[in-house]
Amino acid sequence: MRAIVLLVVTGMCVATRCFAAEVPAKPIAVRVAAYNVEFGKSAAPEQIGALLKPYALDIIGFNEVPDGDWTARVGKVLGMNYCYVGKISSANHKDKYKSILSRTPLEGTAEHELRVQRGWNPASAVRAETEIHGVQIAFYSLHISGSKGKDGHANLLAKQILPNETTERVIVVGDYNNKIGDAAMNAIEGAGFRPTWKDLKIDVSKLFTYNAQNPQKNHGVIDHILYNTASGAKVTDGSIIELEQPLSDHKPIWAEISFP
Repeated sequence: MRAIVLLVVTGMCVATRCFAAEVPAKPIAVRVAAYNVEFGKSAAPEQIGALLKPYALDIIGFNEVPDGDWTARVGKVLGMNYCYVGKISSANHKDKYKSILSRTPLEGTAEHELRVQRGWNPASAVRAETEIHGVQIAFYSLHISGSKGKDGHANLLAKQILPNETTERVIVVGDYNNKIGDAAMNAIEGAGFRPTWKDLKIDVSKLFTYNAQNPQKNHGVIDHILYNTASGAKVTDGSIIELEQPLSDHKPIWAEISFP
């Protein structure tokens, strides 16, 4: 924006000065969620939509999701009309796909297959771009196997997939089957990504996202939302969504990420 200042003396314009007005940039808040729905075993898509509706989400990453219109049916409840469902089912099991559900149109949809020598195969991450509040964001939804060393799916993601991403703002969500601090998660953080839990100062070592239906056999927090630190983002809200009656063996998670 530019403005003109006129200095007027006795009705005559004696000087003009043109300057660029300083307009502070407003951060862009993006509300995201991730949910492993265990192939819709315990809940209809309409129930999942009703559960997530209070969070006013912009984009959601599902995994272990049924093929077909399951994701679109969740979107119908939420007023989110755009979705992408991958074609690779985790470990070749029935109805364990990855999907993205968005309030805004999706572009550049793709699926990255991940295979390793140890652990189940194949794993994958689906990717799409969308414009939220005027800014472009690349969004990944994944389901990968747990790994103790540097030979797992997470390492492939960190070394071969994410470094090739050219979009300035990136969010990667899903069931990582690893806890924060594991070598697998350290590899992804080393690629320039930060878990939302750290901004929120949530000690996930004392919590769990799996197994929601059998807490005595829980495996800790293995579902995560990460963003690229180069974007300058900061997480302003988020949590594990706790339910009295779980709708899956995993708990959903959500976050509000503020991009400058």
